[in-house]
Amino acid sequence: MTGNAPLDVRDRHVPGRPPRKRHWWRWILAGVLVLAVLVVLAGGLALRFWASAPPLVLPGGRAAAPAGPVDGAWAAGAGSVAGFRVREAAPGMSGDVTGQTGAVTGTTVISGGQVTRAVFRIGLTSITVAGKTQPQFTRSLDTTQYPSATITLARPVTLPPAFTSGATITVTAPCSLTLRGTTQLVTVTISARRDGTVLQAAGSIPITLSRWGITEPASYGMVGSLASHGTAEFLLVLHRDTGPGVARGRRAEP
Repeated sequence: MTGNAPLDVRDRHVPGRPPRKRHWWRWILAGVLVLAVLVVLAGGLALRFWASAPPLVLPGGRAAAPAGPVDGAWAAGAGSVAGFRVREAAPGMSGDVTGQTGAVTGTTVISGGQVTRAVFRIGLTSITVAGKTQPQFTRSLDTTQYPSATITLARPVTLPPAFTSGATITVTAPCSLTLRGTTQLVTVTISARRDGTVLQAAGSIPITLSRWGITEPASYGMVGSLASHGTAEFLLVLHRDTGPGVARGRRAEP
């Protein structure tokens, strides 16, 4: 550089001019915005990973014509499923976390157009979320000490006459739900129909976790949180039961 080269005022402080501001706040703001975007994306990925299973409802399509009498004892068989559905919230979005199991056993007895008895047991230790057992729910349900839940009909329920001919009917049934060692009365909404030689029934029960002493899992996924209430749901595929004690309607539950 020669002695005649002009001075670059950007290189030094010019008398009478305020110092140049180094806009560090812009970088801080940009960092905050990037962090916010990452949090939203993380929430979206968590909800996507815990994709909700479809609600447990009666199978679609036309049912086969009813075959055989409806009175008698019916046992849960292959295709029976039970589970839960709890709302999960993440920044800017929400979805359902669902768990399901096929470990459903029990019987129901129909006589004279009424369901006179029903007891079903659900194995909680085999519930999976997105195909995997989740420690959060194992701890919340305390499945080590209480490995199963039981739904018992509290009093007989009258079936609409159309059920005998194969129509889909909807009834409400008073039941007791035993979960985590606590029994509470609940009202179950049930849709049912005959399909050939089997009966199909699907229902749901609103659940407030605190009624059964269930603790909510801490943060779920990466940034999500679960609601304090949810829904228990089931789909029963019932086959005629000819086991011991059926005639008296007192077959022992497993």
